[in-house]
Amino acid sequence: MSRLITTMRSLAFAVSAAVWTLLFAPLIPLLVLLGRPPRIIRQLTRIWARGLLCLLAALAGIRYTERGRVNLPEGPVLIIANHQSAWETFAALVLFPDVAIVTKRELLALPVIGWFLKHSPMIPVDRAQSARALREMLAACRAQVAAGRSVLIFPEGTRKQPGSPIEFKRGVELLYRNLAIPAVIVAHDAGRLWRQGMRLHPGSITVSILPPIPPTTDHRVLVEQAQRSLTAEVANLNEA
Repeated sequence: MSRLITTMRSLAFAVSAAVWTLLFAPLIPLLVLLGRPPRIIRQLTRIWARGLLCLLAALAGIRYTERGRVNLPEGPVLIIANHQSAWETFAALVLFPDVAIVTKRELLALPVIGWFLKHSPMIPVDRAQSARALREMLAACRAQVAAGRSVLIFPEGTRKQPGSPIEFKRGVELLYRNLAIPAVIVAHDAGRLWRQGMRLHPGSITVSILPPIPPTTDHRVLVEQAQRSLTAEVANLNEA
């Protein structure tokens, strides 16, 4: 019975999320005629993300709580977050307004919302992380920081199951060394409730924002410290 309920919850959310996303399709031609205004597109993208969070709470019983919001300093920061599910990819748009998210290029190919993400402050990267891809990512991140935005990166590069070792890819060190902004570790336990294959279980996701690491820290020390802090905080959330 419990498996059937989980399936029904997941299906209800998937269908409702698809319908909600399609409601934004008629806006695309209008926005093109208006010259693709970045601010309006970003606002609409955040409305879409908030809608998904509301649907998730209403249909699947999944909500979220935050702690450590006071740890976010003024001005742009490099947000380093773990990646366990699809939840954090859209929740970040609500948690950190006007953030530029480093994401896989394939996400921009999604129907309807891919168009909005492409014209929002998203930084698509090639998952192969070739030297050229890293250079393009760095240039795009510099432009977003210059515009006053924070940059969010999922350093593992792909989703990991809760309890899996957290190992950073090359991008974190590159960005921290070149952007010269504080780094903020953000841990969450979304993978407990949003499981592989979009199996949704009711409960509350906790998002924990740790104190910032100053930009003067040696970049090699930063990687070690960030990986250690993120691993420990995710473990604490999963145990709790």
